[in-house]
Amino acid sequence: MNTFIVTCPSCSGKNRIPADRQHLSPTCGKCWASFDLRGNAQPIELTDHEFQKFLSQATLPVMVDFYSPTCGPCKGLAPLIHRLNREYLGRVHIATLNTSLHPGSAEHYQIRGVPTLLFFLNGQVVDQVVGAPPEPQLRQKLEQLAGNRR
Repeated sequence: MNTFIVTCPSCSGKNRIPADRQHLSPTCGKCWASFDLRGNAQPIELTDHEFQKFLSQATLPVMVDFYSPTCGPCKGLAPLIHRLNREYLGRVHIATLNTSLHPGSAEHYQIRGVPTLLFFLNGQVVDQVVGAPPEPQLRQKLEQLAGNRR
């Protein structure tokens, strides 16, 4: 899974944050000050190898964007996915999976076209959107998903 570097606002120390743990209110490894990641949050990049383990261990509902880097609608949807990830941090895990590099999970869920968004609750698919949805529709789906937390 991906990690990213965040500078502590208190001591300017560099902190490596695993994307799948960014919702846990991290603290600086140097001065132990806590900091808000909303401005730096990134979608979790999954691989076929990590996918099922991630779903089984997720403590929040999950939305996964199955995409291809050569897909025009996928490229158009990416900025919205990043923005929504920052807004829903701590309420919904937002992840991406590159189907060109990791086709196994897409095959498992019978995904025939990208972008496809799958919504998971307790490891089970509860909703799906094929194609690039308008922002209000995607927000509505995320609100429903966030409202159905365990």
